[in-house]
Amino acid sequence: MTQRVVVLAQDLIWSDRLARAVTAAGANAVTVTAVDPFAAAISDADAAIVDLTAHAYDGVAAIATAQAAGLRVLAIGQHDDHGLRRRALAAGAERVFAYRKLFEDGPATIAAFLGRT
Repeated sequence: MTQRVVVLAQDLIWSDRLARAVTAAGANAVTVTAVDPFAAAISDADAAIVDLTAHAYDGVAAIATAQAAGLRVLAIGQHDDHGLRRRALAAGAERVFAYRKLFEDGPATIAAFLGRT
């Protein structure tokens, strides 16, 4: 069965880029840009990807919500925001990647996260 991954990203370019990487990794992507649709979408998802640098929502809180729902969570953010990266990990993100990593190697990185080779 194909995994379903919810992508929470306010920035439409990153939302699209992450969704395409999820699809290229062999999973189904559901993109949302706000917390309420995210909370609804994770109810039948396998994993979540959360963009941490949005202004419209708290990415760390979204990670905690997804983790509490039993989802595996991958986060993406600025490479030099170490405090935010630590908070994301503490909230339940398995990994926090810099934008550059997912820009350069998104499908393979997401496939590895999802347990595909």
